[in-house]
Amino acid sequence: MIRPTLLAACLLLGACAQPALRGTGDLGVVIERASASVQIIESTGMSALARIDGLGDLSHASVVFSRDQRHAYIFGRDGGLTKVDLLGQRIEKRVIQGGNSIGGAISQDGRLIAVSNYQPGGVKVFDARTLALLADIPATPLADGKRSRVVGLVDAPGQRFVFSLFDSGEIWSADFSQGNTPAITRFTGIGEQPYDALITADGRYYMAGLFGEDGMAQLDLWHPENGVKRVLADYGRGQAKLPVYKMPHLEGWAVADNQAFVPAVGRHQVLVMDARTWRQTAAIAVAGQPIFVTARPDGRQLWVNFAYPDNDRVQVLDSETHQIVADLRPGSGVLHMEFTGRGEQLWLSVRDGEQVQVWDPYRLTLLKTLPALSPSGIFFSSRAQKMGY
Repeated sequence: MIRPTLLAACLLLGACAQPALRGTGDLGVVIERASASVQIIESTGMSALARIDGLGDLSHASVVFSRDQRHAYIFGRDGGLTKVDLLGQRIEKRVIQGGNSIGGAISQDGRLIAVSNYQPGGVKVFDARTLALLADIPATPLADGKRSRVVGLVDAPGQRFVFSLFDSGEIWSADFSQGNTPAITRFTGIGEQPYDALITADGRYYMAGLFGEDGMAQLDLWHPENGVKRVLADYGRGQAKLPVYKMPHLEGWAVADNQAFVPAVGRHQVLVMDARTWRQTAAIAVAGQPIFVTARPDGRQLWVNFAYPDNDRVQVLDSETHQIVADLRPGSGVLHMEFTGRGEQLWLSVRDGEQVQVWDPYRLTLLKTLPALSPSGIFFSSRAQKMGY
């Protein structure tokens, strides 16, 4: 028989040996692309918890999260797909699935991870638990024997992935609702060189920006039988073919009060369009060529960052009045911005200053600065509960 005092001592020692329990809802990652690493961060205390190394080429890296928000799936430019355990603070699994990748997505049920590839052109789909390959979707072959590069991959309702083919001017929908052999629907002739895309928050509209011509291609996923139509005819570089220092990211669209706010291509403007008719209604003059237009979760504010040479600035717009309410100078090389799930903090990366800054978006004050190695993308696990993230 174990005496009560001995039993209590054993329980106490066992408790001391166990790591402290915590949730994952306030966790996130910061991409440190120059050092092939990520930092695991938490927003409650505004701190860095760990650095994970050995992640390969993280230029243009992106991240999605498991539905329980415990795991981050990191898509590297070198074709690497890495599953990181945020609580265990370690790499759980890593595979090299292609030669040149450009992002990925997680399925509606959280079971599938899809990766879009430049080389070889196409989409590969993996088991989210084991990273075993489940499906390989080769893109349209080209005259030179290669396959079209794939961009703009998003998850969509009904266990679908939707993506664009840059070289062949197509949009494809891959339906996995009946198992691991997808039903592919192809939409051809949608426009020249779709370079990026987004899906609206309700999962209805897939919008692809066109690099080779002005305008955007829109697919209504409620009525795919109607095909792809052209919207925002003047969206692009225009007749003057203005120099473009960096293409804007369409993920940065913001929708508030039935208005969509879009970074203009090569112009010092944020375009405003009616989110019901998809026609342009206004243009807001800003400091430079916008890259991301990021909405505070309540929709009232828009935070805008810019391409070089104006990448030391962030401007804050009022979505109702379209006025600039703040012109901030966080430092050279502001690459990305991310709100926490409820919008009480705005985190931004300052590459040249090797830091991540945390801002109060209501008082427009700097709350904290954290050191980071050439930081770029910032991703919070709250993305797990959003379509297209």
